[in-house]
Amino acid sequence: MKNTRIVLLRHGQSVWNKENRFTGWANVSLSELGENEARNAGIKLKENGFNFNFCYTSMLDRAIKTSNLALEQLDSLWIPVEHDWQLNERHYGDLQGLNKAETAEEFGDEQVHIWRRSYDIEPPQVSEDSSFYPGNDRRYQELQHSQLPHGESLKDTYDRVIPFWNENIVPNVEQGSDILIAAHGNSLRALIKYLDNIPDDKITELEIPTGAPLVYEFNEQMKPVKSYYL
Repeated sequence: MKNTRIVLLRHGQSVWNKENRFTGWANVSLSELGENEARNAGIKLKENGFNFNFCYTSMLDRAIKTSNLALEQLDSLWIPVEHDWQLNERHYGDLQGLNKAETAEEFGDEQVHIWRRSYDIEPPQVSEDSSFYPGNDRRYQELQHSQLPHGESLKDTYDRVIPFWNENIVPNVEQGSDILIAAHGNSLRALIKYLDNIPDDKITELEIPTGAPLVYEFNEQMKPVKSYYL
């Protein structure tokens, strides 16, 4: 029996990636480069013989657009796609929209590094009257108040991504489906931490390039046997 394959795809470069801003749950679009990265990801997947049965993505346009552009290259826009908030980027709280270099000038490089790269320290929390608070976005109107973040650490992101993986994605994989997951730097970092058993103090060093398909192959026991970028 062949190994089941899952592809993790970080969205292409966004407009705020290009402008070096904290993005989080802010719903920004792909840059022109980001759209090209997404198409090129689809071309690489086609060249390597991928045919997906199912796609998961976040609730954010940049990940949804990336999955659509990639799947279009595979003539697979028709496959089932599920959009889930648990795959959203880490919520950067009150830092969202701020330029990272300017934020470092204001708060100091060390403090910003702690906010960005510590595993379990949350950023400054966003207020509930802010446009960046998810409770003010109709995408999330079905969520309970306790599920709506005001600002997340990577650990917080891990704590929502991994239950979703185990409860929703794994059963689909166990049926033999090849699956595409189009998401974000930190939601994918959380999943990779789990799959590869990476320690808390090492995971924040992991960099995931935009628009580069990362393939995981699983055995029948749902253990990853190899991973590689296309």
